[in-house]
Amino acid sequence: MRDVDRIAVEDVGLQLLQMMENAGRILAWHVRDVRESDVVVVAGNGGNGGGGLTCARHLANRDIPVRVVLERPSEELSGAAAHQCHILDEMNVSVTSSVEPLADADEQTAIVDALIGYGLTGNVRPPADAYIDRMNDLSGPTVSLDVPSGIDATTGESLDEAVSPARTVTLALPKTGLDAPTGKLYLADISIPRTVYVRLDIDYEPLFGDDDWVRLEQ
Repeated sequence: MRDVDRIAVEDVGLQLLQMMENAGRILAWHVRDVRESDVVVVAGNGGNGGGGLTCARHLANRDIPVRVVLERPSEELSGAAAHQCHILDEMNVSVTSSVEPLADADEQTAIVDALIGYGLTGNVRPPADAYIDRMNDLSGPTVSLDVPSGIDATTGESLDEAVSPARTVTLALPKTGLDAPTGKLYLADISIPRTVYVRLDIDYEPLFGDDDWVRLEQ
């Protein structure tokens, strides 16, 4: 996936924000499919957090009660995550940091896990481990973006603390570590063109047809 992202952006010209918009929109659909009341998006920095923040915008645009809990102060975000957070600020969507606001989530609150992406190496470090613990304590449905936080995307190994989601919406290509994930697994189309895979000698057949996502068998 690192090579796919690199070729898509550097050679083909697809922009990170374009892919993130597709990821956030599709993630928001899946959250709407499982939610019963309000939604809390738990977001980190980087592309995964940015996708979660984009999802929050799509939910807010549909008048769904949503708030964001960041694992760091918003002024410490960078790149795409900072960009998406600024938009939410302009929309007056609630954005807070620290794990304590998760204590307000009730048994019907849907949780979006956009904390850690596929780049995780080594054990989960503080403060992310505390957010994972708290998400696992909640009884509402959790939807993870790309890879459940705390899972090695390549091996499937749980790196100390890991989220146990009701479903995972993974992006562009299935990750080898998601052979036996917790919950349902969906693959989302984030608009990466076939030429990217051809240039990497990846044997790729389009899966999506008329749909923006597919359910993967487990």
